Amino acid sequence: MGPVDYLVIEFPGNRMTGEAFPLLVELAERGIVRIIDLAFVRKEADGSVVALELRDLGDEMDLSVFEGASSGVLDQSDLEEAANALEPGNASAVLVYENLWAAPLARALRRSGAQLVAGGRIPVQALLASLDAIEDTVPPGGSAAA
Repeated sequence: MGPVDYLVIEFPGNRMTGEAFPLLVELAERGIVRIIDLAFVRKEADGSVVALELRDLGDEMDLSVFEGASSGVLDQSDLEEAANALEPGNASAVLVYENLWAAPLARALRRSGAQLVAGGRIPVQALLASLDAIEDTVPPGGSAAA
């Protein structure tokens, strides 16, 4: 297997447009990721967590392609933990996926006796802030390596 990641994506005001879902389907169809689990939850004003069914998400988007995208990896405690990151009144998608693109690399590394000893993710906002800071210190037409 390739590395497995998860995302918790918040939709303020429970407003899901569905714009990104075709892109997720395309990633799966191209063999870049494999969707292991996809669940939706809403955090109520009182802090309680409600699991949402695909049919509960509205008629404005067709999510039937995701029917059955559940391996059982996510349970109610996982969904409640994910909802801790949400503001009350908002919904989220919780996605667990395998990075298929990395599976051949992982197999080759395991065969050679290598093992993963650390991993992590740099938040996009932190990376962009660092790049902006570097850009601010470089004179026009200059180089950061100077």
